[in-house]
Amino acid sequence: MEQLPAALERAGNEESWAVADAISRVLENSEELHSWRRHLLSACMKGLVAMYSGIKEESKQEVEKSMLLRLEELLCVVEEVDPDDWYSLVKTGLKYRYRDETFLKVLNTAIQLLYKKESSHSQ
Repeated sequence: MEQLPAALERAGNEESWAVADAISRVLENSEELHSWRRHLLSACMKGLVAMYSGIKEESKQEVEKSMLLRLEELLCVVEEVDPDDWYSLVKTGLKYRYRDETFLKVLNTAIQLLYKKESSHSQ
């Protein structure tokens, strides 16, 4: 289980994500679930950065879209990210996917989720 997040970082590793989903279901209602989801969120962001840095293939578009939706789902429950992972995702994503509608929608949602706390503190 400890090595799975590293395997998830490799782009297009759908089998590992299926295992991760099964582990998440097993951990439901446990104290370890939040920590597990944080690892998954980090792995998801690193996987997307790896995808964006590689050559965009048509066959990878569906994998990329499912990863973006997974990222959005994880952000909604975790609501915090590693700053280095976030920086890499935003920088690489905007460099390579600045015209991709799905990426931009998820980025907008992520910004709303991550920065809502900051804006409520500044008021």
